[in-house]
Amino acid sequence: MFADAIALAFWAWAAAALLALLPRTREPVRWLLAAGCAAGVVGALQALPGGSAALAVPWRVAGIAVRLEMAPGALWLLGFGLVSAFFACLLGTPVRGRHRAWQFGAALSLIGALGVFGLRDGASFLIAWELMSLGGAAMILGEGLGAAGRPVLFMLALLEFGAVALLAALLWLGATSGDLDFGSFAGATAALAPGAALAIGLLLLVGFGAKLGLLPFYEWFPRAYGSASGATGTLLSGVVLNAAFYALSQSLFEWLAPLQGNAAFALGAIVVAAGVLSSILAMLYAFQQEDWRCLLAFSSAENASIAVAMLGACLLFRNAGLAGLAGLAWTVALLHLAGHALAKGALFLAADGVYRGCGDYRLAQRGWLRSSGPALGVGALFAAMSLAAIPPQAGFVSEWYVFQTVFQGFHLASFGGRLTLALAGAGLALTAALAIATFVKAFGVGMLGAAPQHAAHVPRTVSAAVGVLGLGVLALAVGMPVWLGALEGAVHTLFAADSARRMVDGWLLVPLTAKFAFISPSLLVIVMPLLALLPLLLLFAWRHGGVRRAPVWYGGMREDPAQAATTALSFSNAMRTFYSFVYRPVTRISSEHAGREYFVTRLVFDYDVAPVFGPWLFAPATRLVRGLADRLRLLQSGNLNFYLAIIGALLVVILGLTLW
Repeated sequence: MFADAIALAFWAWAAAALLALLPRTREPVRWLLAAGCAAGVVGALQALPGGSAALAVPWRVAGIAVRLEMAPGALWLLGFGLVSAFFACLLGTPVRGRHRAWQFGAALSLIGALGVFGLRDGASFLIAWELMSLGGAAMILGEGLGAAGRPVLFMLALLEFGAVALLAALLWLGATSGDLDFGSFAGATAALAPGAALAIGLLLLVGFGAKLGLLPFYEWFPRAYGSASGATGTLLSGVVLNAAFYALSQSLFEWLAPLQGNAAFALGAIVVAAGVLSSILAMLYAFQQEDWRCLLAFSSAENASIAVAMLGACLLFRNAGLAGLAGLAWTVALLHLAGHALAKGALFLAADGVYRGCGDYRLAQRGWLRSSGPALGVGALFAAMSLAAIPPQAGFVSEWYVFQTVFQGFHLASFGGRLTLALAGAGLALTAALAIATFVKAFGVGMLGAAPQHAAHVPRTVSAAVGVLGLGVLALAVGMPVWLGALEGAVHTLFAADSARRMVDGWLLVPLTAKFAFISPSLLVIVMPLLALLPLLLLFAWRHGGVRRAPVWYGGMREDPAQAATTALSFSNAMRTFYSFVYRPVTRISSEHAGREYFVTRLVFDYDVAPVFGPWLFAPATRLVRGLADRLRLLQSGNLNFYLAIIGALLVVILGLTLW
């Protein structure tokens, strides 16, 4: 039963959090975390497609009875996120001697995500939301990879800014309805003026967007992920990101359901614009990264932004009375994040395998596929293909649906709506092109190349986990005609439409009608190997036709594969130059000399790209806080006369207020 499975997941994670504080408990905690993830997946499968019944929780928060109830959309996102989390918890952090803090943080994040998916009142929801942030910080700080303190503080500062916006929205709705129960928020929205409801929608977009990586919040992603392991990235990009997305979806389509007219149109257009612009900027910066974790972090922000853009399209369609297209857009967003959770988990764990093999996360051609076997290669290739939207993987299916959704903007009556979705399509096309280049770089530079002598290898357990997740990405795409049935109930409840059923025509996937467009990943899996027979036959013929092989010209010197290998910089430098107005690249060259200046002993080359929002938004805020701290430092001077003067001034103020 669902209730038993979810209870098992919660108590397994709670026990893991407590045991992680004790010494010599690594193995029991590891298995508890993984068992909780497995129980959560089983519970999601049991409750789909109808959703779960309300479960009473045996405690109260702020005098409010707490209950947990999961809609089909929540079960869908939770289940796919926990599949990747299962392998991350089973493998654990690759940093030796740092497992206790990491396991404690992982347990907190999973418990918090479970609450965000299912809790139905504002007070307990905010506690669960903050637990996710606290758990993420504990995982990153516990691993101690580099100087993690500043990135974590930056992450928490932006997340707490979002939490304040979220708190303001919840208090506004609660004050209007007289209750913090989510079931009363729709009535509160109906009682508010359209402008006030729009303001609440923008607060919710800011609050949930801080965890989803919408601009400008995506700038904490590479700093925090780049200070953590791939296991941490798997949890943050899978379960936590899915939970934040579901919370945003729930708020827009349940809490603000009565919002109509110009206010609803404005909110939809803003959500589309925020999603598309965030996806473009995130992928532009992902392409320039030389660290597995930073590249994948920006990619997580990009994929979340695409899903958010689909929520905006859904708002536009619903406001226009096009329930079928609204259901299509909402379903596509969930499909996109399901494939993303599996694919991103595979590549983050592959990055951990690289770290276990060589001690760093740098993207470099070290011949990992040659030294580590086919499981790693198949899993990483399928995951990279999915994130680059290459058929027949799940990412191709979801992005094809994304474009089919925005292409149907011509159904909107307003010119503004049609223009919004047309521009969104152009922006998403740019994002898709950048994603292909980015993951060609990630796989080609990060996995291929000539294996050096005495090459390290990725552990077999890591390779097996990557292989299973990669095959899961393919299974999701191939079985999409079956998987979509799990979302029929959710679409009907939210939009009174049968969009999920109409997205399937036999073994074809269609955007509500086969007359507009269609694909079939299930058939592609059969046809593509047959099409591959021709190049394989040609290759076989060439091998028996006396092909002469000669080494590549290397300037008259002996070829050195390590020196001749393609680097992350050389691969992405052309794009850096073309988009220099965005990147504002910085190059620094210095040299060291022996004796006279023309006897150079060492040449140091360094380069970087400037963040978009850092200098204009975050740096002034940092200077303001530091300036205030410098002035408030007098309060710690230790001067007794100064403290007496403050007390005297306070007494005068109090006396003046009393007399006035």
